[in-house]
Amino acid sequence: MKVSNPIVVFEKKLPGLSSKALAEFATKAGRAACLRGAVSVLITGNSTMRRLNLCFRGKNRATDVLSFPAAASANGFAGDIAVSLDIAERNARLLRHSVADELRILILHGMLHLAGYDHENDQGEMAKKEMLLRRRFALPTSLIERSDKFSARRDSSNMTRAAARSST
Repeated sequence: MKVSNPIVVFEKKLPGLSSKALAEFATKAGRAACLRGAVSVLITGNSTMRRLNLCFRGKNRATDVLSFPAAASANGFAGDIAVSLDIAERNARLLRHSVADELRILILHGMLHLAGYDHENDQGEMAKKEMLLRRRFALPTSLIERSDKFSARRDSSNMTRAAARSST
């Protein structure tokens, strides 16, 4: 079974962006991630993302994307993805690309998690796959690339501050 027509639900709307367009992308992204089964995608706001993140991950803050793989017994269903439109809009503005592209990046990231990838515990496999698929779909910088660059900048900045403190 391949990815069947994903259901995209807008709890929070973005003018000019249809659930059909995102569902078409989600189908392509799911196939590219070798995902099997149906997927639902919720486009929502930060308050819902905060509640979901607290309930399922114990983190009391909004996040950009959450993935909920289905149980092995869920015949024909791969899982759910929730995306914060608020964070997508902010990131798109900061990174100077469209909100639609940012939503696609987040959906792709979620699809990879549903397919079993886990960038927090792998040896870079998800990052490589995400970069390859991002390029295939002509999408801007991926989440993992951004977080790696942010971590490198933060680490560099912390080392610079530490060096400045130790030299005084």
